[in-house]
Amino acid sequence: MKTHAIKARENLLERLESESIALLYSGNPPHKSVDQSYAYTPQRNFFYLTNLSEPNMILMLLKGKETKTILFIEENTEHKIKWEGASLTKAEASEASGIEEKSIFYLADFDKVFNQTMNYARSIMGKPPKRLYLDLYHRNVEEKPVSLHQAKKVVENYPELAIKSVNEHTSYLRMFKSDAELEEIKQAISHTKKGLDTVLANLKRRTHEFQLQADFNHAITLSGSTGNAFDTIAACGKNATILHYTQNRDTLDENSMILFDLGALHNNYASDISRTYPIGGTYSKRQKEIYQAVLDVNKKAIDFVKPGVTWKDLNDYARDLLAKKAVKLGLIDDEKDIQNVYYHSIGHFMGLDVHDVGQYDLPLEAGMVLTIEPGLYASKEGIGVRIEDDILVTKTGNVNLSSDIPKEIKDIETIIKGS
Repeated sequence: MKTHAIKARENLLERLESESIALLYSGNPPHKSVDQSYAYTPQRNFFYLTNLSEPNMILMLLKGKETKTILFIEENTEHKIKWEGASLTKAEASEASGIEEKSIFYLADFDKVFNQTMNYARSIMGKPPKRLYLDLYHRNVEEKPVSLHQAKKVVENYPELAIKSVNEHTSYLRMFKSDAELEEIKQAISHTKKGLDTVLANLKRRTHEFQLQADFNHAITLSGSTGNAFDTIAACGKNATILHYTQNRDTLDENSMILFDLGALHNNYASDISRTYPIGGTYSKRQKEIYQAVLDVNKKAIDFVKPGVTWKDLNDYARDLLAKKAVKLGLIDDEKDIQNVYYHSIGHFMGLDVHDVGQYDLPLEAGMVLTIEPGLYASKEGIGVRIEDDILVTKTGNVNLSSDIPKEIKDIETIIKGS
């Protein structure tokens, strides 16, 4: 991943305007309660560009007549080493990121180095930059981007810098997965398969949704995953018709199905898989009908994925297929009412984030990874089915990266029967 990070920095610097400086922060775990913090996860753009997963770091990219990369890290203290464990040394950070050790400083040096960059008399860029690129991702209109808080002193003290968003560039670059990134995603999918294998083996032995969630968590942890890619959905019966159901507390009904939407992490890269299993081990006639309809669309939508196809093309194609299936199944009377039983899109980009950044107005190209996840939800019947796979776009079509995770009716029933 070091080679990937070096190339990612080169690609980003090539896209930035000249006379610019970019600051990306690794982030800190938010406060939870009293003396506890939430689990730390690195800011994804920072990790993408550095291959570093520790908090309290700043990446500085400079583009003038030449380009420079500078990293600021936390200095170890005796107290930190004893109470929290040592942070990366300059040598360790250099080895992991590919940034020269001479270009790595401690956080205490940040103000000095930045001021020198902005100094007309002795700027390390030759002359001061005119633009400051920050990660300006907005979760909603009420919340300011986190980076504006992190860079508050810089923004206030250097008003001559025009603030620009780096997200236009990182969201483009992150759509195209390197070979190293694909290996991380494949490993995350492998962890997920082991988790679902364990779920299937224990399905008839469990009485509650949360027990199967625990089986999945246990299996992926033993497999070497660093955790869940997102909150697991383990939705029995009517719960499966709730798109983002995560309570996972209900009793299992052997006459119902259970919908799992889950994933594992590997080195911060995600998987995202959905499968729907019969709790009693065998699908009923009606369950089979709905399940097979969704599976047929899953397969056809995957076959439809290739370079040049737009997200609109893909969504319209899957939606039309599901609408026809839903009418035939008696779930709706008219195809135009498909939104009543299918109320999400066919998929999304996937990578460092489960719903990964990307530019959805662009047609698909080789190197992109996306999900295909058709579903049908009949709340009156207590049936919800979603089948989701992780797909790599290739030059000639696609590869289903999660093809080893069973989804055929006969395969699932056979596995449960033999458990």
